Amino acid sequence: RRGGRGDSLIEVLIAMSLTAVTALGIIGSQMWLARNERSLMARELATSIADSVAEGIRHDTDRDPVVTQWRARAAALLPDGDVDVLDRGDGLHIAVVKWRTRQSSDGEAACAEPGVGANLACMTVAFAR
Repeated sequence: RRGGRGDSLIEVLIAMSLTAVTALGIIGSQMWLARNERSLMARELATSIADSVAEGIRHDTDRDPVVTQWRARAAALLPDGDVDVLDRGDGLHIAVVKWRTRQSSDGEAACAEPGVGANLACMTVAFAR
């Protein structure tokens, strides 16, 4: 009798299949977490840059050096990063930091500011002088 002498081939195949499916699930979860972490880090950097632009312009009469300085930093820290300051009238200004994103894979919404462009995310901070 050979009944209790070992595992059959089908049992080994089932165990290997379950292990493979579990490993693929874990790898997929890790990739999703890494993409979201990159997206959140870019958003955090953009928020910091937009806030710094707003603070710099509120305390300085000439905004060109402030925008130039932070535009260079945004370009270095964010993919295709750029900084603009929009004047909305009545002393209201909006600091806009924009950067390239892959909307389909990151799930990040496109920028709602007019004139920013497709596949660009943005962070805006409104301020008054």
